[in-house]
Amino acid sequence: FELEDMADQNERAFQKQPTIFLGRKRVLGKSKKTKSKTGGLRYYKNVGLGIKTPKEAIDGNYIDKKCPFAGNVSIRGRILKGVVASTKMNRTIIVRRNYLHYIKKYNRFEKRHKNIPTHLSPAFKLNVGDIVTIGQC
Repeated sequence: FELEDMADQNERAFQKQPTIFLGRKRVLGKSKKTKSKTGGLRYYKNVGLGIKTPKEAIDGNYIDKKCPFAGNVSIRGRILKGVVASTKMNRTIIVRRNYLHYIKKYNRFEKRHKNIPTHLSPAFKLNVGDIVTIGQC
């Protein structure tokens, strides 16, 4: 296989999708293009829950085993919403969730928040302040 067919190799270990076999033999005389725009085979799936698979997950050439669209994780459990507080880490964001806590003595609410570290698939480009929906996996 050629260098253009490979994914972004920026880690020490060779990055590949475990469901795609890279060692298939080429038949001489046939130069048939594959279905992906990037030139290689690509595994992706529909995660359900009303979430569309992004174009970058289908056509991109990133490798991420923790991506729900192109990796080996499933979304189950709670679906949460929050605001992106930090994008400084590699493939990880901090999501801030604000909520109100009731104080019985004063018959009032106080503001509280939790910061949740969340995996960010390379299929998405986010900035601080964006509202995101995250799911347990």
